[in-house]
Amino acid sequence: MSTTSNPTDGTPIAFDAAGEGPAVVLLHGSALSRAIWRGLGYVQALDGFTVVRVDLRGHGRSGKPYDPEAYRMPLVIEDVLAVMDAVGAERAHVVGYSFGARVGFALAAAAPARIASLATLGGTYRSQRGEVEKVFFSGYLDAIRSGGMTAFADGFAAAGNVLDPASRAAFLANDAGALAAYFEATEAGEGLPEAVLAQLALPALLFAGTGDPQRLEQSKRAAELMPNARFVELPGRSHASTLSPAGPVLEELVPFLRGNAGLGSR
Repeated sequence: MSTTSNPTDGTPIAFDAAGEGPAVVLLHGSALSRAIWRGLGYVQALDGFTVVRVDLRGHGRSGKPYDPEAYRMPLVIEDVLAVMDAVGAERAHVVGYSFGARVGFALAAAAPARIASLATLGGTYRSQRGEVEKVFFSGYLDAIRSGGMTAFADGFAAAGNVLDPASRAAFLANDAGALAAYFEATEAGEGLPEAVLAQLALPALLFAGTGDPQRLEQSKRAAELMPNARFVELPGRSHASTLSPAGPVLEELVPFLRGNAGLGSR
């Protein structure tokens, strides 16, 4: 594991980088960490790339501020760019799940010269006001504040969501105070206007499951607006099961990344 610091507020950001070749930055979802990518088989599939896994602020081994203002998207964008600088990646392909996908859209808008392509999984470009409960469960934020991460994990599972052992372990490893601040900021944050999305000309591959109706509709809409985007539907998958099993996702994702990195087929 390595760390770098945000240039504005000094928050430490943990990451690791492995392999050789064009950089691919993997950005996890809410209440998870960079470990999810290795556990589900994504890292192993990306041979020929320098695979950079980031613990987004408030998660994993990165800094965990308790102030919601510390989770504003411009700071998160700076975090990822600081990691890219630390590994010497002038440009990178970005793959993001859920929160990581929202970061990916924001990166593509804020720093287009540095993002070679974008793949989103269960992602959206829209504001998340009132939407987070639909992903987790009603009362999720109160559960974190009153009962910590055990209450959050139990509530998530009780709502009928798939919670595999790796994801449960990732949930329980979180700092409840930091995660509550993160979610407060998420609820208050702005999305990208559709006019901005329509100007994102980078190659993009957008995935969503048929059991994830909000992200399905929003990913389809994004693919319609973005000039070089393609949407991939994942039959039967909920938001929680977007990444796993990895096989059908990787069948689309790996050729997309290799093609846009000039690596050709294997």
